[in-house]
Amino acid sequence: MQNIKCIFLKENIFTMTKKERYIYITDYFSRHNPDAASELRYENAYQLLVSVILSAQCTDKRINKITPAFFEQYPTPQDLQKAAIGDIYDLIRSVSYPNNKSKHLQGMACMLMNDFEGVVPDTVEELQQLPGVGRKTANVVASVVFNKPTMAVDTHVFRVSARIGLVVNAKTPLQAEKQLVRYFSPDIIPLAHHWLVLHGRYICTAKKPKCQECGIKKACSYFKYSL
Repeated sequence: MQNIKCIFLKENIFTMTKKERYIYITDYFSRHNPDAASELRYENAYQLLVSVILSAQCTDKRINKITPAFFEQYPTPQDLQKAAIGDIYDLIRSVSYPNNKSKHLQGMACMLMNDFEGVVPDTVEELQQLPGVGRKTANVVASVVFNKPTMAVDTHVFRVSARIGLVVNAKTPLQAEKQLVRYFSPDIIPLAHHWLVLHGRYICTAKKPKCQECGIKKACSYFKYSL
């Protein structure tokens, strides 16, 4: 009986095209998590930029513990520009790669003041000019703060989008990004990033995805082939 049930599920539920899968995912999360947002705590573009730089290979929970003291000490790019790298290090020593991040943060603040009049730019191209800001970080800031249709592909997004079947044969984050941006509508892209991050963080976890708790398993390629 179990085998018959599995065959029925495979043949009748999972006959989705890629476009239909995106529609299903969008509809589900639009109803169940319409206000998805970053779990990083920030009050402005500068604070988010600092937090995302710090969050590389580190948890949001850890970053949220250290940033209150950091922003009390350096509330603006102008303050951070004047900081000694050793003093920055003392505030962020508990994150991954504190030496490099200390230098990046100080360099970022200097460039913001010297080249952007202390204002965080709103384009991915300009953001990537800042020290410590790669494409993923730039996409996060452009999307979260400025609501641009940019898709940041971190480890969660890369894993989850491949498992579900939203991206196919993507070998790099950029290849995954291009497929996601192509199929999600522009107005949904900023939300879709958070949907995939949060789904990967709490449901579609790396070692053992919680398929029985998952609300999108009917559209998931991984679940289809796990039956």
